[in-house]
Amino acid sequence: MKKFDKSCSLFEQAQRYLPGGVDSPVRAYRAVGGSPPFIVKGKGSKICDADGNRFIDFVCSWGPLILGHAHPAVVRTLRRAAGRGTSYGAPTALETKLAEMIIAAMPSIEMLRFVSSGTEAAMTAARLARAFTGRDRIIKFAGGYHGHADGMLVSGGSGLATLGLPASPGVPQGYAENTLVAPYNDSRAVELLLQSYPGQVAAVIVEPVAANMGLVLPRPGFLPELRRLTQEAGVLLIFDEVITGFRLAYGGAQSVYGVKPDLTCLGKIIGGGLPVGAFGGRRDIMQMMAPEGPVYQAGTLSGNPLAMTAGIEVLSLLGRTGFYQRLEETSAELEKGLTATAKEAGVQVRIARAASLLTIFFTSFPVIDYDSAKKADTAMFSRFFHALLQQGVYWPPSQFEAAFVSSAHNCSDIRCTVKAAQKAFRA
Repeated sequence: MKKFDKSCSLFEQAQRYLPGGVDSPVRAYRAVGGSPPFIVKGKGSKICDADGNRFIDFVCSWGPLILGHAHPAVVRTLRRAAGRGTSYGAPTALETKLAEMIIAAMPSIEMLRFVSSGTEAAMTAARLARAFTGRDRIIKFAGGYHGHADGMLVSGGSGLATLGLPASPGVPQGYAENTLVAPYNDSRAVELLLQSYPGQVAAVIVEPVAANMGLVLPRPGFLPELRRLTQEAGVLLIFDEVITGFRLAYGGAQSVYGVKPDLTCLGKIIGGGLPVGAFGGRRDIMQMMAPEGPVYQAGTLSGNPLAMTAGIEVLSLLGRTGFYQRLEETSAELEKGLTATAKEAGVQVRIARAASLLTIFFTSFPVIDYDSAKKADTAMFSRFFHALLQQGVYWPPSQFEAAFVSSAHNCSDIRCTVKAAQKAFRA
């Protein structure tokens, strides 16, 4: 049985200085109980904690580490870059190079702006949409998480769902009033909102594949219908691809589903494991950003040279022939094994997968939106999670998060994980 004595001691110490002992709520294990392992290092598909426990990691820093931990090429290039300085507060050619790579991968993006987080990207994209359209309201989807900016925390899913919080205190009522909420996968609800607030909606923001209520795939026709409705109403369509960008495919979810948004939010993978965010889209919209236009945004660490360097290296590796095919094969093998072992144990689950993203819902109901996701048995998930942890598998500590497969996960990792899941399901 794995022991976590040192991690427990570190967690107690952390709680004296950090609210809840963490800097991001889901890390505190409130949804599954117990104390979180304190991680000291990672390499490839594995992480090690302060007690010397070793785990196969399916959190992968919540998505950025598509190549696994401490990829040698990324580490080498970062060491060289750090030796030249960690931040300048001035332009570098690295920003232009990474921007060119992203724009080449996603034709909907003609210009972009780098920021330091996905929250900052979504917040500024919404502000830009309001300025461009001259309208105030934003439509989002229940359970969709677009960062912790005030207006986006209405029915925010993810961490809010994990902690059972309906919304966040401190958000002014005026922000909430300008955020309209529809069920995910329900284009008719969006149509009715647009009809109810004619000429008032600036944008519809959506995770094209929802990944913050657990993983929920878009129904056929849902995304094309959003595109049609927004175009007819003069409303901007914003794809939040912070998770799906360069994860589902090199061109993101928009390339998989063939839908071209007006604005796209990115993060995670494009920074290669360092803090990063970006938003971009049509040139006429992006030209409203200062200093070219009147919409103001600034950031000391925007376009940070280390994040740009890591992003360039990672995207270069992702662009190699066969990368996504191999990642798909590994992810499909994991899904197949988990499905078979759950069935064998007589445990009713719904497994959702999109490329290398995966969620096991402990429910017999189809999961199509936030309401159906919330029907999952979170107590059973908690037991499953701890059974995996004891067997050396580090799964996301929340029913409402997605697991991430990396290219560092090999056949042995998948076999070990499926074997651990078999014991967990039986228990």
